[in-house]
Amino acid sequence: MHRDEVGRAAKIDRREIEATANIIGPYVRVTPVVEVDGGDFGLPSCPLVLKLEQLQHSGSFKARGAFANLLLREVPPAGVVAASGGNHGVAVAFAAQRLGVRAKIFVPTVASPAKIARIRAYGADLVVGGERYADALAASKTWVAESGALPVHAFEQVERMLGQGTIGLELSRQGGKVDTLLVPVGGGGLIGGIAAWYAGEVRIIGVEPQAAPTLSDALRARRPVDAEAGGIAADSLAPRRVGDLVFPIAEKHVDRVLLVSDADIQRAQQMLWEAVRIVAEPGAAASLAGLVSGAYVPAPGERVGVLVSGGNTTAVDFAARPRAAA
Repeated sequence: MHRDEVGRAAKIDRREIEATANIIGPYVRVTPVVEVDGGDFGLPSCPLVLKLEQLQHSGSFKARGAFANLLLREVPPAGVVAASGGNHGVAVAFAAQRLGVRAKIFVPTVASPAKIARIRAYGADLVVGGERYADALAASKTWVAESGALPVHAFEQVERMLGQGTIGLELSRQGGKVDTLLVPVGGGGLIGGIAAWYAGEVRIIGVEPQAAPTLSDALRARRPVDAEAGGIAADSLAPRRVGDLVFPIAEKHVDRVLLVSDADIQRAQQMLWEAVRIVAEPGAAASLAGLVSGAYVPAPGERVGVLVSGGNTTAVDFAARPRAAA
C-alpha cells in the first residue's frame, strides 16, 4: 500500500480499499445481506437489499475502521485513545483487546448504557464525561498530549475511511448489486469510504436525523460547518461537523442527503424488528427511515440497498408488538 511521509495511506480509492480489506480480513466478519420486498415495510413492492453490519464484531461497522487504524499505523507503548459517542469506542476497545494493545476511551454522558457496558467488557480504560461527542474529543486530545497515546479518530482519518470502504467492496462481491444505497451519516467516515469505493457507479444517498444535519449543512455551505448535534441518534449520528477528509468525497460522489425525524427513525426500528426480526440502534435504522418516511421513493424495479450499521442498544421499545396468547 502506497504511503505518504507521515505513514498514512495517501489515497482513499478502490485500490487502497482492496489492499486494506486484505489486511483487516482475518479480523472482521463478512456480514450477510438479506433481500426483502418493500411491501414488508408497508412500501410499494421493490427489491430491498439489507446489509447487516450490526452482526459485525463489536456490534457495528466501526470494527472495520478500528482494525484498519491499529494495523496500518504504528502503535506506541502508551497504546491508543479514542473519543466516541459509543460505537467507535466499542470497536476500538474490541480491536485493542484482540491485538493486545492498551486503550483509553472517552465517551459523553449521552452514550447508551449498552455501548458503555461493551467498552468496559472489552477491557478498555473508560472515561464518561461531558454532554456531547465534542466534549469527549477534547478530553481525548488532552490525554494524547499527556500520555503519547495514538489517537484513533471516529471518522476523520484516512485509515478509518479505508476500513469503512470495505463494506462497499464486500457488498459488491456478495451478489448485492444495487442501483441505490442508503447510508446513515454522522461524521461521514462511513459514507465517505463507501462513496470512494463506488465512485459514482451506484447512487449513494446519505440519511441524517433532522436534529443532526452535519453533511446536509456542509453541502449547503460548500464546506464543513458546525451543525446541531441532538436527537434520538445523538450517540452515533451527532458530531458537531462532518470531517474535512469526508467532505470532498461526499461533494463528488454522494447524490443527496435526506433528513428524517426521530419519529421516522423509531418507526424504522420497529419495522425492522416486526418484519425481519432485526434489532437496530437508532442511528442504524436511519437508512430505512429514509424510505419509510417517504423522503426517498424508489423508481419501479429499482434495487435499493439499505445499510443497517449497528445494533448496540437496549433502548428499542417493542411495546407495540402483539402479546402472545396466554
